[in-house]
Amino acid sequence: MKNIEFLRFLPLQGPNIWTYRSALEVWIDIGELEDFPSNILPGFNERLTTWLPTLIEHRCSYEVRGGFVKRLEEGTWPGHILEHVTLELQNLAGLPGGFGKARETNVRGVYKVVVRARHETVTRAALYAARDLVMAAIEDKPYDLDATLAKLRRMVDKLCLGPSTACIVDAADERRIPTIRLSEGNLVQLGHGCKQRRIWTAESDQTGAIAESVSRDKDLTKTLLENCGVRVPEGRLVNSPEDAWDAAEDIGLPVVVKPCDANHGRGVFIDLNTREEIETAYKAALEEGSGVLVERYVPGLEHRLLIVGGKLAAAARGEPIFIIGDGKSTVQDLLDELNRDPRRGLLEEHLLDPVLLEREPAAVLELQRQNLTTESVPAAGRRILLLRNGNVSADVTDKVHPSVAAAASLAARIVGLDIAGVDIVAEDISRPLADQGAAIVEVNAGPGLLMHLKPSEGKPRPVGEAIVNNLFGEDENGRIPIVGVTGTHGKTTISRLIARIIHLSGKHVGLACGDGLYFGERVVERGNRANWGAAHRVLLNRAVEAAVFENGSVSILSEGLAYDRCLVGVVANIDPDDSLPEYYIENAEQMATKVKRTQVDLVLPDGAAVLNADDPLVADMAQLCDGEVIFFGVHPESPLLAAHLKDGGRAVFLRGGDLIQAEGEREFKVSSVDAIPLTENGAVAYQVENVLAAVGAAWALGIGPEVIRAGIELFGTEQAEQQGFKFKTQAA
Repeated sequence: MKNIEFLRFLPLQGPNIWTYRSALEVWIDIGELEDFPSNILPGFNERLTTWLPTLIEHRCSYEVRGGFVKRLEEGTWPGHILEHVTLELQNLAGLPGGFGKARETNVRGVYKVVVRARHETVTRAALYAARDLVMAAIEDKPYDLDATLAKLRRMVDKLCLGPSTACIVDAADERRIPTIRLSEGNLVQLGHGCKQRRIWTAESDQTGAIAESVSRDKDLTKTLLENCGVRVPEGRLVNSPEDAWDAAEDIGLPVVVKPCDANHGRGVFIDLNTREEIETAYKAALEEGSGVLVERYVPGLEHRLLIVGGKLAAAARGEPIFIIGDGKSTVQDLLDELNRDPRRGLLEEHLLDPVLLEREPAAVLELQRQNLTTESVPAAGRRILLLRNGNVSADVTDKVHPSVAAAASLAARIVGLDIAGVDIVAEDISRPLADQGAAIVEVNAGPGLLMHLKPSEGKPRPVGEAIVNNLFGEDENGRIPIVGVTGTHGKTTISRLIARIIHLSGKHVGLACGDGLYFGERVVERGNRANWGAAHRVLLNRAVEAAVFENGSVSILSEGLAYDRCLVGVVANIDPDDSLPEYYIENAEQMATKVKRTQVDLVLPDGAAVLNADDPLVADMAQLCDGEVIFFGVHPESPLLAAHLKDGGRAVFLRGGDLIQAEGEREFKVSSVDAIPLTENGAVAYQVENVLAAVGAAWALGIGPEVIRAGIELFGTEQAEQQGFKFKTQAA
């Protein structure tokens, strides 16, 4: 039986005709399978649901659990099945996301399948794997699902955001703050243009380089804290095993030996009581850092307090790691069993580190203290200590004494960190430090967040939310004013005219349109830049205070939009002959209802759609807008305009050669067409419409009539040409 053939992939990197999110659209040809829905393929449904029993959770069009399985039983086609199998493979690989669509085209056997794509490479691999799985189920052939999922999980681990960064991005998403991933790593931009902030795992653009360097130098950190009255263990830098022993004698046994600049607890030896232990620990600690510290041993357990913006966001308590003898297994066997815990691993998403003796000399020392080697067979029930502070597991946020939280906050401020992991050794975190001889032992930049997101005991803490709230005030959303312009004709002129008016209002504006890429009045690139890539560059620019983007039909269909929402969306017109049969858009109505409407769908609730009242296909989009609608038109007697104004709405129209702004019964003359060079005294009708659309958009942005008048009356003059806005006398 013919295989499912992939015809074309369209990576939709932003909002598109299907969804507000990034997605991957693939065109497939199922060939003769068009005649074989799932209910007439012998054994197909049973094989598929045996391999993927979790498909029972897919609600599908029935909106109930088991809805998709019911569709299989009733009979559905491979395109629809491919959609659901791809989504489930992504779910099982660690990329949740339930959006998917499968739609037939006007060509028999050819379908468009669209699935949520958090990372295009992973989703593309999932689509190929889903095709192979579906075909194996159809042809009753074996399929190695475990190998497929292992491959996809490795891709997710390597390519997708780590859990610490992801929780911050998710928190930003909850507040409707737009996010842009800036690298293949964990560098992410929150917000757009001049309103943006940046994070890198649990560091932000407020995390100073000096503060980070100070935190890496444990001795310097301790000195600064001690000078400011923060409780720290006594100790000093040492330069040899002998010096380490001398320091221990001066401080008093027991002591701690650790690197002065390592992290993640590597090379830290605690509760040392003999010269042999201390000198051995010195050599191991020196391999992990550039110097060694000897400090007073503080009894108790290690606690990690996460401080964000000077406030306690979460706290977790460390627990010792033990193995229990069974009278049969060696220490190495017991270690191997411990490391098989799925929570243990070397990746960021693993809550616990594996205990690898070659990486944990402190564990080797603990075994030696107990007269054990890896080949020893401990008696049944014998409790063997491996690491005294090996697991950070229990959430203790609600138990932290206020004075302890205040001390941790002070420590973070002294070092200069906006986000800090403050390590405190204490027997009881609910008591003041001084009452129990407790102390702050480290202050860390870029602390891991997973321990607070998935504690083994206690409740998860919203640490991502705390970080986002520290970066953005309660009334901030990281957004700059964005204007999106679409339509069949006039898009470039309208976009350039809006950008000109914004520039005159005093804002540094970025413009990506059919004429080029502009920042302010500077042309960065000439040629058609009405695309995702150019718009993306505008949003990354920290100087940009407002942005205008031209969006053509091909770009919307093949790339998606670069922004998630906009303050103003302009739809100029829909030509009666507008179509794109190469994308299966056959007529103007489909162009309006499937493609151009995307611009209106993205308007924010406090924004506005600027729509052509003289074009019925455009005017009908008013019902799709979440915000206000401002109509424009050259016919003031239009019943639509009259009804809109009667309801108190806003409109821009032409009356007797004058350009009028109206809100309800109030009217204001902006200019006359004779004063607007672009219209050639009103003789060029389509340019009159372009001006009306631009005026409506500028009004929606809150720009005053004087600035608007200056913008439209200067646009196209010799002065404007010299400033980089070349006048065109034909429709763009």
